[in-house]
Amino acid sequence: MATQRWLPLIAAVFVTSLIIANIIAVKLVSIGPLILPAAILIFPVSYIFGDILTEVYGYARARRVIWIGFGCNLLAVIVIWLSIELPPAPFWKLGPLDSPQSSQQAYRALFGFTPRILVASFIAYLMGEFLNSYVLAKMKIATEGRHLWLRTIGSTIVGQFADSAVFIFLAFAAMIPSGALGKLVVTQWLTKSAYEALVTPLTYGAVNYLKRVEREDHYDRETDFNPLKWKD
Repeated sequence: MATQRWLPLIAAVFVTSLIIANIIAVKLVSIGPLILPAAILIFPVSYIFGDILTEVYGYARARRVIWIGFGCNLLAVIVIWLSIELPPAPFWKLGPLDSPQSSQQAYRALFGFTPRILVASFIAYLMGEFLNSYVLAKMKIATEGRHLWLRTIGSTIVGQFADSAVFIFLAFAAMIPSGALGKLVVTQWLTKSAYEALVTPLTYGAVNYLKRVEREDHYDRETDFNPLKWKD
């Protein structure tokens, strides 16, 4: 009999990874010749845990966690926006800044959301995560549960490409040259996919452990893959 005692923790890590990634994405970092958002540190973790959710518990439960992640991220955005709009205390200073006004400007610049980028982020997240989960579930049936590495990497390649392409083009089309857009998409896509491939041994360990202790190994043979459905 399935227990699902680890499901809440896995869902919590998934959602936390997503929210942290969106907060730290404002910083661009240089890794060798690559320029990437700091979110590269943790955003791929949401895909890894998305793979674990679908592989062990099935698409329907993964779908519910994806929507929970969307809702939690939306709540975080609303609260951050409200915190920006509240007037600063007259004695508040942020780090070395010398006045509440300059601190407020810095706070707004750091945590403020451009509506276009925000919409692009939400759409890209939903498309990427649902494609990742759908492809993995279908590949599990096609491979009869064999070759986990093929499913996790294959689904990530599809999901991460959708996420990177949708976000970059919706957020930056007409703002930077089309050639640069394509390079940004490919760079982010390959980097995130390589991240998934490198941690495949950890994914194997987590999946095998969870299948054993949860007594769960779901196959989505009769699943309704409608992403808008909430109930199993």
